[in-house]
Amino acid sequence: MKYTQLGRTGLKVSRLVLGTMNFGPQTGESESHALMDTALDAGINFFDTANVYGWGENKGRTEEIIGTWFAQGGGRREKTVLATKVYGNMAAEGDPWPNYDRLSALNIRRAVDASLKRLNTDYIDVYQFHHVDRRTPFEEIWQAIEVLIQQGKILYAGSSNFPGWKIAQANEAAKRNGRLGLVSEQCLYNLAERRAELEIIPAAEEYGLGVIPWSPLHGGLLGGAIRKSAQSGRTATGRSADALANSSVRAQVQAYEDLLDKHGLEPGEVALAWLLTRPGVTGPIVGPRTAEQLASALRAVELELGEEVLAGLDEVFPGPGPAPEAFAW
Repeated sequence: MKYTQLGRTGLKVSRLVLGTMNFGPQTGESESHALMDTALDAGINFFDTANVYGWGENKGRTEEIIGTWFAQGGGRREKTVLATKVYGNMAAEGDPWPNYDRLSALNIRRAVDASLKRLNTDYIDVYQFHHVDRRTPFEEIWQAIEVLIQQGKILYAGSSNFPGWKIAQANEAAKRNGRLGLVSEQCLYNLAERRAELEIIPAAEEYGLGVIPWSPLHGGLLGGAIRKSAQSGRTATGRSADALANSSVRAQVQAYEDLLDKHGLEPGEVALAWLLTRPGVTGPIVGPRTAEQLASALRAVELELGEEVLAGLDEVFPGPGPAPEAFAW
């Protein structure tokens, strides 16, 4: 495994991030534990989750699964850089009672204690704001975060799904009060979805945030969706199916797969390896459901993409270009 610093911090993390969103809804507890053991054995030390994962009536279930894994000991917690998120509504299903979501100081205090209990730990390494809260000023948010840091409940704060100007606003507010501010941004970024290059990634680089791309395979679209359908005789499902129903998208994905066939490369591994070449990227989040999917992700870390392949990828999936040039002239 290769490692890098998380943004401008001294924290060293693996260049792949283990995403746990499937733990509970799609992957059972014992299988989830096995995947975490395999990831840790392979050197992946950065695990990402959220308080709402498990969804619906099972919100929090994913954190509980991680917590029972930590409880097995063997240095599991000590070796893991743990990131979770706050924002989603954690009130009981059908209960409209207020202050169980968003980023008020009250909900942050309530949510972090609940996550710590589910996760069976006394601290969270990176506590992330899952979405922008337009109703809560950053002065309030940072005051709440500072209390948690002083209490030893969290070490760093990060963002998720923030636009570039909100990253700037958040860190300027933190700077005015002598605080570290955001150290990471988790955003949608992959070969097929490169809008983050306009504002989010430049802002993250300017303020020293590590970029953590989610959905690196774009819902499976970049994992060989057309080839797999042809081999299995089954049509794609979910987001991949919706995307491939668009003839222009299908032609683009076919060109992508043809390019990689020419070079004897696996689409899913290339999609991950490409992200590892991008400026500011700490590491993409991989959410394996099986050991083979995790093994494929691990191979991507060692994959070196040549200039011809990189140029071909840019031709198939051109980026938007830098801002403001991309939209101003």
